[in-house]
Amino acid sequence: MGGSGTYPYGSTSAVRGHVLAALGVLKLATADQMHRLMAPGHKDNKAFRNACLDLARHGITVSEGSARDGNKLWSLTPLGLDAAAEVLGRPVGEMGGTARGAGRSGAPHAMAVNETVIAITRTPATATRPVPRQQQPAAAPPATGQETARELVLEAQGMGWIGSWSTEVPLNLPTSRGNRAGVRADAVLQAPEAGLPVLFVEVDNCTESADILAAKFEKYLRYFRLKSKNPLGSESPVWRTQYPSTGREGHPPVVVVFNPGTRTGPQALKNRMNTVMELTRLVWSGSYHGAGGGYGAEERDGYYDYADAIPLLFTTLDRLQTSGPRTAVWWRCGHGQWETLPDALTNPADHDAWYARDEQRRHRREEEREQQHQEWAAEKERWAQEPAPDPEPAPEAAPCERCGLPITGPPGEDAEFAPPEDGRHCPSCRTDLHQQYPTLRETLFGRRSRSK
Repeated sequence: MGGSGTYPYGSTSAVRGHVLAALGVLKLATADQMHRLMAPGHKDNKAFRNACLDLARHGITVSEGSARDGNKLWSLTPLGLDAAAEVLGRPVGEMGGTARGAGRSGAPHAMAVNETVIAITRTPATATRPVPRQQQPAAAPPATGQETARELVLEAQGMGWIGSWSTEVPLNLPTSRGNRAGVRADAVLQAPEAGLPVLFVEVDNCTESADILAAKFEKYLRYFRLKSKNPLGSESPVWRTQYPSTGREGHPPVVVVFNPGTRTGPQALKNRMNTVMELTRLVWSGSYHGAGGGYGAEERDGYYDYADAIPLLFTTLDRLQTSGPRTAVWWRCGHGQWETLPDALTNPADHDAWYARDEQRRHRREEEREQQHQEWAAEKERWAQEPAPDPEPAPEAAPCERCGLPITGPPGEDAEFAPPEDGRHCPSCRTDLHQQYPTLRETLFGRRSRSK
């Protein structure tokens, strides 16, 4: 493609805008990274190389070194930052500084951050211009099923776009001498359309110790705990003055993207992740509250309060590059399995989960009471429908040994003044026998009761 006097390398305004937007966010990148991030539908990165060369002639871009793979590194000049702010629609004060001199060492960490941004964003490879239709040879065989399936394969969907990102973001902590950067986030993603109002990203090349990496999250926690007063006098978190609410309990989520490369093997990476998780347990684990199992419940239950906890997520760069951010590539500390991002951001065993369990227990008790009442009503109905049993006949009274009448006496007779019952005589006979004169033997030895 021929150039002009202004842009001798023949770059287009669209590609130059892509370069300004990419470098305005990434600060330092290769033409290949800008190509894959901004317009992967292009055949190659030649258009981006030409755009960088054209912009360099106008003092907007500069190259001061190469990445470790040999590709030339590009960054913006102060004039280029102003141009990038215009393309991104951001205030110049939010653009940060230039990356002068960073490319002389190959910038391995910046390259890993760029690859993370590319792997999460996954810009669709749309066509950039109409492609002239070529005449199909008449003898060409029809496409096989395998070729058709290969054409229909769609790349995994990403999250956000270049304007959703910020890199090298300082999170300031107040001191006696003003503000200082307590921690500097490698990247910050704001993609509310993907359910991510804000996500802080740390990229780890596994070159520093696990203790140093774990110490960063304590600084994150101190920053998230900062409060400021609004004009009405109420306090609110400082981070809410810069970022929207996450809509979840606790602080904003922080993800660590591990990039072991060839330096760290699978087992060493696993050990590193476990070490960081244990060192940061007080940061991501909530405080337990025993709430019981509800009124009348026998089991004990409780919940975790995540109001002062950071949702800490782990992933690896190769997982993001292979499967994309919308698959189960996220490991939430405290969950114990690989999950999708919405599942990973769900707080485990929190108050809402306990409340749901308590509601289930309450419904279960109500169902048991209702079932018991129904059983009682059915039993009562069954008893009401059964016929009354026939009365048992009164037992016949034994006859008196003396007169032959019933020992209970004739009906209507008052036996109140009769001698005690002996089981053998009626009241009248007992009275007569009691009134008879005793014999000489009975006088001497007393009357003896006769056995039955």
